Amino acid sequence: MDTRRDFLKKAILMSGATGLSGVMPPSIQKALAIEPDPGSTYLDAEHVVFLMQENRSFDHCFGSLSGVRGFNDPRAITLPNKNLVWLQTNKEGETYVPFRFDIRDTKITWMGSIPHSRPSQVDADNQGKYDKWLDAKKSGNEKFASMPITMGHYTREDLEFNYSMADAFTICDQNFSSGMTCTWPNRLYFWSGTIRGQKNGEAKAYIRNDIPYGEAHWKTYPERLEENGISWKIYQNDLSAGGGLTGDQRAWLSNFGCNPLEFLSQFNVRFYPRYVATLERRSSLLPEAIAALEKKKSGMSSSDKGYEKLTREIEVKKKVLQDTNEQLKKWSKENFEKLTPYQKNIYNKAFSTNAGDADYLELTTLAYQENGQDRKLPIPKGDILYEFRKDVESGNLPSVSWLVPSQNFSDHPSAPWYGALLTSEILDILTKNPEVWKKTIFILTYDENDGYFDHIPPFVAPDPQNPKTGKCSSGVNVTGTEYIRKEQEIAEGVPKRNARSGPIGLGFRVPMIIASPWSKGGKVCSEVFDHTSSLKFLEHFLRRKFGKEVIEENLTEWRRTVTGDLQSVFSDPKEQKERKVDFLQKNSFIEKIYNAKFKKVPSFKMLTRDEIEQINRDPMGAALMSHQEPGVRPARPIPYELYAEGKLSADKKSFELTMEAGDKVFGKQAVGSPFNVYAPNAYVTMETEGTDHPVFEPVRAWHYAVKAGDRLSDDYSLSHFDAGKYHLCVYGPNGFFREFVGNSEDPEMELSCEYENARLLNGKLSGNIALRVKNKGHAALLDISIKDHAYGNETVTRKISADSETVVILNLKKSAGWYDFSVILNGASEYSRRYAGHVETGKESVTDPHMGKISKL
Repeated sequence: MDTRRDFLKKAILMSGATGLSGVMPPSIQKALAIEPDPGSTYLDAEHVVFLMQENRSFDHCFGSLSGVRGFNDPRAITLPNKNLVWLQTNKEGETYVPFRFDIRDTKITWMGSIPHSRPSQVDADNQGKYDKWLDAKKSGNEKFASMPITMGHYTREDLEFNYSMADAFTICDQNFSSGMTCTWPNRLYFWSGTIRGQKNGEAKAYIRNDIPYGEAHWKTYPERLEENGISWKIYQNDLSAGGGLTGDQRAWLSNFGCNPLEFLSQFNVRFYPRYVATLERRSSLLPEAIAALEKKKSGMSSSDKGYEKLTREIEVKKKVLQDTNEQLKKWSKENFEKLTPYQKNIYNKAFSTNAGDADYLELTTLAYQENGQDRKLPIPKGDILYEFRKDVESGNLPSVSWLVPSQNFSDHPSAPWYGALLTSEILDILTKNPEVWKKTIFILTYDENDGYFDHIPPFVAPDPQNPKTGKCSSGVNVTGTEYIRKEQEIAEGVPKRNARSGPIGLGFRVPMIIASPWSKGGKVCSEVFDHTSSLKFLEHFLRRKFGKEVIEENLTEWRRTVTGDLQSVFSDPKEQKERKVDFLQKNSFIEKIYNAKFKKVPSFKMLTRDEIEQINRDPMGAALMSHQEPGVRPARPIPYELYAEGKLSADKKSFELTMEAGDKVFGKQAVGSPFNVYAPNAYVTMETEGTDHPVFEPVRAWHYAVKAGDRLSDDYSLSHFDAGKYHLCVYGPNGFFREFVGNSEDPEMELSCEYENARLLNGKLSGNIALRVKNKGHAALLDISIKDHAYGNETVTRKISADSETVVILNLKKSAGWYDFSVILNGASEYSRRYAGHVETGKESVTDPHMGKISKL
């Protein structure tokens, strides 16, 4: 095995962090080779280990991976300009699609981050229209500002280790960040389930990276673990609150401000010795500086130029000195000893560092040659996983642990892609003793998307004070906690230009891979998750493991409704069929990520009108469009029983839409669901709806949340659609899609797309669709065609007599339960219904074969 420090050198020398052997990374091979104990399940685990990395969107990392909902998504939304979501256009009229970042032969990994503040995230989303990514995400570096960096993505060739993890374990392709914002708020959700001290819309929302150390206060999940006697710990090389580290030392050795417990007052981070040492230095230096300024002032008269400025400077320094001395008294060792045992425990566990390694704050120099060119760069001298390694090897790994990376190991775009080596080394540590790995669940995720594009609009909470933005089941989203108002932000001191009204989240999709003996096989889980899903998983896991109710009370009912608890990720080891993993190409030398610093910038192409039309017409066949690897993957069963149906109102003046999250098939395991509803053509603006002078906008979006076992209805006036022709698209999880088109002249027909046997009590699904067609007319014969869009099925025709009903069974065996079809009424060209998605039966299936370009399974 490599020595403790060798992996740091490998981090510098490895592109995509592949194993030195040039095949599947050894750390992953080891984890795959260790089998769980016979008959065990994930509830037999004893350790849950979390690593949250930084600032990468799902499409940016995994849009080209086979099986996930990536670049081959056949039902992506359409933008206001009628282009597919991939075709983003800026205010100059330039259009770009996703393009590959070459991690070896361009300097992209050295070009820094792009905007991901709250305003830029909200602006990119643009109230669900999703068409402002290029304008909202321009690089702050003038040299790169004209580049569509937001649209860039990587492939397997670039992120070999990341793709190998997805091949080996289970990747979640409907995992969203918790907030449509930057790092700190999303990490607060990860550790505490909220960004507000009280569960109401009036409490301050810490929605930006501007939280003073020790200011905020609310209970976190680590505290709940402590109160219940469940072991936990947060591992980092060093804290940010201590200060004193600069430049390369800070980038390699500090925790990059990524431990949000430093911001919460109850953890008392300012007792940290280096923070106190910083105060002591300031206290010793300021008197001399003040004296020097006062001496200078004494030689001046009040009328001299600079006298008033000097006077103010002296006063400021005196106030700083006074505050410093007061802090020294407050944060003294004597006062630390006065803390209760509980307070000391949460401080010590939250702020565990590698201080036991004498070199933990030291750098050394790595020197090497590349093509005859001398290279030198600083790297850590100590073991940045010292404390974690020690606890694992000594058998003291707690029940729940979180690892916090330094900037250079975080995958943040402001630093090179060294993070995969951190992940690899964590796996090496956990698998060194097979008995440890047999009882461990390792969850790798990312806090937010940086400024990188993802093609799936997040499911967000409607404004509870404005029914024109959507609805939720009774009792869901009633406190306003999930929504922020511009006026409140301005009152709290946010500049008007940066204040935004809108939902807090969900934010944009981010990667999550769950590695364990019970999540092997290169599978995909497509249940909707966010950062609070990890807390819900711990609630479930600890209830079953220890019989304790460790409930995160900060979670809103809306988040409990729309996001899952990770149970669906795990499978019985007997179901984990060995999946062939394509080993990476052997290389005669190790690619060096550091060398990319000296390469050219990425290339990209502005599209012509003809190229735009070609991509819109056939995105999966267009040469300039990014594509996914071909093939399907095992798909985890998810407990969704979703329905969405619509019809004209009795007076034919509005269209009535009903969304349902059924519980007949999965019973107590059934989950609720979010839905996004779009009017893709002109619809009256929210501001002019109901007025005498309506103004139309090209796209309108609504947001819904339906509890398991509930249904929710809304109606849309035909007068609000352009020319009275309704057109609505409904998007749910995992490719669920419904489209309704018509007008007041719709035929007297009702359609219902059901799952065969679903409505039976405890009925087991066949995996087929049961399309119920009812002719409510008293005279007319209805002649319908059912046209398949994706899976090679022949068109089905039926004639339904007046006042009668028929059920058409669509056999989905050859498409593994996937469907995409339209119902067209012959003789009524303005009317159509489209249904697409996957029939969930409770059994493991495969991912969408149409996305994988698979004609036969």
